[in-house]
Amino acid sequence: MKHFLTTADWTLEALQAILADAENLKRSPIRDDLKNKAMALLFFNPSLRTRTSFELGVQQLGGTAIALNAGQDSWPLAFDEGVPMLGDEEEHVIEAAQVLGRYVDFIGIRSFPKFKNWQEDRKDQVIKSFAKYAGVPIVNMETITHPCQELAMIKALQDRHGELKGKKFVLTWTYHPKPLNTAVANSALMAAAKFGMDVTLLCPNENYILDQRYMKKAGEYAAGFGGDITISHDIDSAYAGADAVYAKSWGAIPYFGNWDEERPIRDAHKHFIVDEEKMQKTNNATFSHCLPLRRNVKATDAVMNADYCLAIEEAENRLHVQKALLSALAKG
Repeated sequence: MKHFLTTADWTLEALQAILADAENLKRSPIRDDLKNKAMALLFFNPSLRTRTSFELGVQQLGGTAIALNAGQDSWPLAFDEGVPMLGDEEEHVIEAAQVLGRYVDFIGIRSFPKFKNWQEDRKDQVIKSFAKYAGVPIVNMETITHPCQELAMIKALQDRHGELKGKKFVLTWTYHPKPLNTAVANSALMAAAKFGMDVTLLCPNENYILDQRYMKKAGEYAAGFGGDITISHDIDSAYAGADAVYAKSWGAIPYFGNWDEERPIRDAHKHFIVDEEKMQKTNNATFSHCLPLRRNVKATDAVMNADYCLAIEEAENRLHVQKALLSALAKG
């Protein structure tokens, strides 16, 4: 049984096959690949694009999607094993996952970190528990990685740039008034490296370098697929010659759970905003972001409204790549 927890578990060839089928589905969106099949979409965190694209996608493939908000449409769940359930949780994931697995053919999980202890959050306990007990394919709808967003991003880049190998991809940290999940940044880093791009991670200082697990994996991809990984804290040199700029905010891992201490550092780097002046340093680069985006905080209106902005195309691609993914999972 194949899950889609991270693209690291899938070969480049398998991912490219999904992207190719996504293009087919973009042109001819209605198929019966999921006829008489059902998918449960379990949300521990809110969503706009993810819920809409998965519900529509399953429907357009002839299946049934059931969206559930954890703790509202279902009982609060416990995940620790071997301990008495004396808190607010009414049901354990062991039973919940197995029951859902008896009802549906796929389960999607969206569960963000708790932002208190990275050593705990990096275990990705929620989705891994469902993968362990459900007995059906599990799809990551964003936890500490966001593999569906990865595929949407890569498709948008391929549609605009063609072959990605050797292109310079700048993954830039941007300011946000709150510390955010590193999931999209982790995924963008790995995806760009896996598709052979020369990746520059631009961030304020070493505290904002991503978890070494993902840095190491990206380095392995760069070595295996002909790309390169560079860490930079210098805006001018990072943007110079870039073919694609991808922006994301994320919290500094050394300050995980101590955000008041991190705030002065974050507040001192509002100038990392993506603006026209920075984009002019590039090689006529495209720009994108996973959305939602705070305009004139992460990127200016001028950048978001420019022809080189792929954010809307990337968001649309969530529908196409997820349908192609589910079709592949349905085939086993």
